Amino acid sequence: MVALLCVFVGVVYASTTVPNPNSVQSAQTTVVYYSDGKTEMARLGSENRTNVTLSQVSKPAQYAVLAAENRSFYSDPGVSFTGILRAAFNNVTGGSTQGGSTITQQYVKNAFLTSQQSFSRKFKELFLAIKLDNSYTKDEILQNYLNTIYFGRGAYGIEAAANTYFGVPAAQLTPQQGAVLAVLIRSPSYYDPAEHPAEAKDKWGLVLDGMVGQGWLTSADRTASTYPAVLPNSGASSLGMPAGPEGLVVNQVIKELQSKGYSDQQIRAGGLRIITTVSKPAQDAAVNAVGTVMKGQPSNLRQALVAVDPRTGGVVAYYGGPKGSGDGAIDYAQALRPSGSSMKPYALATGLEQGIGVDAIRNGTSPQTFLDSPGHPIANAGNMACAACSLKTAITESLNTVFYGLAYDIGPTKVRKTALAATGMPDVWPANVGILAGKTTLADPQTGNTGGAIGIGQYEMRPIDQAVGFATFASGGLYRAPYFVAKVTDTDGKVLLQNGGSAGQQVMPGDVAHDTTFALTDVAAWSHDALAGGRPSASKTGTQGKEGSTVDDTDAWMVGYTPSISTSVWMGSDRQDAIVNAAHQPIYGSGLPGQIWKTFMDAVLKGTPVEPLPNSALIKGDTGHPSKPVVTATPTPTPTAVAPITSAAPSTSAAPSTTPKPAPTPTTPIPSTTPATGTATGIPLPGPSTRNGTGSTG
Repeated sequence: MVALLCVFVGVVYASTTVPNPNSVQSAQTTVVYYSDGKTEMARLGSENRTNVTLSQVSKPAQYAVLAAENRSFYSDPGVSFTGILRAAFNNVTGGSTQGGSTITQQYVKNAFLTSQQSFSRKFKELFLAIKLDNSYTKDEILQNYLNTIYFGRGAYGIEAAANTYFGVPAAQLTPQQGAVLAVLIRSPSYYDPAEHPAEAKDKWGLVLDGMVGQGWLTSADRTASTYPAVLPNSGASSLGMPAGPEGLVVNQVIKELQSKGYSDQQIRAGGLRIITTVSKPAQDAAVNAVGTVMKGQPSNLRQALVAVDPRTGGVVAYYGGPKGSGDGAIDYAQALRPSGSSMKPYALATGLEQGIGVDAIRNGTSPQTFLDSPGHPIANAGNMACAACSLKTAITESLNTVFYGLAYDIGPTKVRKTALAATGMPDVWPANVGILAGKTTLADPQTGNTGGAIGIGQYEMRPIDQAVGFATFASGGLYRAPYFVAKVTDTDGKVLLQNGGSAGQQVMPGDVAHDTTFALTDVAAWSHDALAGGRPSASKTGTQGKEGSTVDDTDAWMVGYTPSISTSVWMGSDRQDAIVNAAHQPIYGSGLPGQIWKTFMDAVLKGTPVEPLPNSALIKGDTGHPSKPVVTATPTPTPTAVAPITSAAPSTSAAPSTTPKPAPTPTTPIPSTTPATGTATGIPLPGPSTRNGTGSTG
């Protein structure tokens, strides 16, 4: 048996051909495509690579790389047998296939092999590394490695990296500068000093310590070492990245692949062919909708649009801002902002699941004070009020008192549970969201408690969360996680990753999703944002009032769907100041955001079959009784806008009212303990606190 194994190994070794290192560079460009698999979105790794000889790299920089990656490089056989054994063990036990790798193995993996994480690839890596070590000198291998590796900011190879980070050629790198670059090899995006300075400096110190241990740096020089000045990121990291909105799509693609175990080296210089879920026509429609509607509007306004296919979870359009790379590129589709009245459907769904029908009668008088907001009355926007409204009418006309009261009565934590399940939001915000990192989602960031204000959108969500949450309603209660990457192949067309979307997880009963959709079918028409040709849609506006003001707004939303597409639109400002349009009027969800939503949806759906939506309710539950708040302030008597419903009979007033709508007015805000800054993809948006959960009809 041993003899046969030896013969097998000998045959495999003899038949293993080492590719010519000079041919490596031609196969490194990664291409990102739109969903058609033909139209290019971006090309990564095609430039900013200058090959140099090893003599053109300073000795201290060489030693820094060896200290960080492979201190026994000049004495080992080119492979780490312990790493191979560990990979084999993990493969058998179901763990990671990655083990400790030498510089020779890293070079083989990055230059000659695919990104596939498997033991068979590790096996090929072993034989190629051994044969490469026998075919080339150590200096040649190190030279090729240093010319191939990705250092971040679009820099391939140590010469480009030296210029990008320090403005010097690789021959002039000091030990301290070389250590900075050596740290970047493992994770260029994470250890970029501009992104995570503390972590980068900690690793830098360990590299210098390793150099001392190997005799490559004296203890005195180590003690005298200070972290070298690094050039600011001037935009070199955007190399090959679209400068426009599509650059933000590519960023999301990269993050998704990183979460699946792909390294920066594999993604940016691995010759991958990445097909995204983003449709070129839909993306163009998103950009055009924003540009058309916002022409002539104040320059301080910011927008985001995310469209998701409810049937798969694939993101079909993504607009997070006008800049996709370089300075000033902020992804507002990931910005945490209070959702206003666009949160109300989750409160309704929670009530439906507890047996409350859409024709249930609730107290819509205004203002009202509730037990968890003593001394701070909740009011309806635009002085709307009715003594007894069906839930369908109340959500169409966005009555705050109804949905604050509903959330309070059925349990705010239950509403939170519904929203988290529908959107896929985490229980606690992750580290990359900035000031709210580690805080409980959909809750007061100071106390971690969720109050009745969740029913009218006091707590933060992201535009992408709302697109996904409403897609869950559109798909009959099936949650599907959003994704950007549909397929990844290597340069030879071998499929490395395939994602067609999941079958979905049933997170709410189908009849609940059905009736929630039915309740939302009149909102677009009521808000003057009905789709072209009378195409049915289900939607909800949302407006967040500025704390301390009854007339100013800070955030405005329009979220809506058909069975084939769910689209979320948000508008606000960096500092969360009061937002106004070109006519100096407050912006509501039904205004500019609603116009962007309608313009986009009409363009994307043009020529497609008209898809029906529910036209009646399935749940014939308790119609309920008018809610009795703990304290009822003297109501504002404006029943002319909404005819009170005085019986439990199904509402006939849910259709758009023929009575002119009064101008929406933000309600009295609830004092907030939320921190006075927002975030967009972890970037703080400075400004006064504006979270108040007031909501409006938009």
